[in-house]
Amino acid sequence: MFNKKDKMKKNNGGQNAMNGQPAVNMISEGTHIKGDITTQNDFRISGTVEGELDVKGKCIITQTGKVLGKINAQDADISGKVEGTVVTSNKLTLRQTAHVTGDVETKVILVEEGARFDGACRMSQKPGAAASQNGKVTLEKATK
Repeated sequence: MFNKKDKMKKNNGGQNAMNGQPAVNMISEGTHIKGDITTQNDFRISGTVEGELDVKGKCIITQTGKVLGKINAQDADISGKVEGTVVTSNKLTLRQTAHVTGDVETKVILVEEGARFDGACRMSQKPGAAASQNGKVTLEKATK
């Protein structure tokens, strides 16, 4: 009744229509890409990317991976090298072999012993808890 084409047309949510597994984009070791990348799915980098990454899922930088540019992601798990700003809306994990040179903005951060981080870290707060204006932080009363 349904053929493979129909199943793929109905596919949404970043999953593989054939087996229901989450879709993951990969850049293999030895691959070098220049340019901005946007994806709705998880993204795994073992090669080199020069440019801005906009990942709606989890961005994974392996030990051999290198990113020269800004990373925007829901979650990031870094074991390799990043030279640029890292912004996550949820969780950032810096593994033992990670080396990040640049500022970080995240909700939750986990740094393993041995990870190197050269930059500033800003952790987001609950909306309405703090507002920053020209580098000054003022506390606001939360309303129910």
